[in-house]
Amino acid sequence: MSDRDVFEYALLRVVPRVERGECFNAGVVVYCRAKSFVCARTHLDEAKLLALDPEADVAGVRAALRAVEGVCEGGERAGQAAGDDAGRRFRWLIAPRSTVVQPGPVHTGLTADPKAEVERLLDRLVR
Repeated sequence: MSDRDVFEYALLRVVPRVERGECFNAGVVVYCRAKSFVCARTHLDEAKLLALDPEADVAGVRAALRAVEGVCEGGERAGQAAGDDAGRRFRWLIAPRSTVVQPGPVHTGLTADPKAEVERLLDRLVR
């Protein structure tokens, strides 16, 4: 019996000006079905955002990233998704949208600790 479970993750990308197609990673969403776990962590590089678009709405981008974290946390911050299970919240968050904060493709892996995986991925792929 394995002590590791399958997990899925998607990066959150900031696309300051959709028409230019430039983007950078600003967060990660991790889902582990076996643990009923979903979590998002974000880190906005404000200098990078303003380098790509000097007129970017920094507060708006931060709010959008915080909203993703809120959906994962559940409770009041999740809004309409509050009653959904972890898998439904993850699927809703990774659905394609044409906004400034966009999910990337979903990847999979194995982990013994999904919470630690969130931090590892954030350090490796975002910060």
